[in-house]
Amino acid sequence: MDYAPGVKSPPHRHGAAFILAYVLSGAIRSKVNDGQEMVFHAGESWTEKPGDHHVVSENASDTEPAKLLAIFVADSNDHDFVIWDTPKGQ
Repeated sequence: MDYAPGVKSPPHRHGAAFILAYVLSGAIRSKVNDGQEMVFHAGESWTEKPGDHHVVSENASDTEPAKLLAIFVADSNDHDFVIWDTPKGQ
């Protein structure tokens, strides 16, 4: 996934998939569940378990792009790889 400077992803989950997230370039700010918000730089990674809530996922820079590789380990019948939070009132 390419993150332009300052770009954020809405909060989401990855269904029943295990996730390995690896920063290819730049820096990504991430927070999963109630964990600590962290910034991961190129060459660093984190994991997510099925059902984890990815509440912060954004480019940590307002001036430089970032690139993230997300590896999904899931059942071949699972098609709900990204489940976006529904905004309140919808």
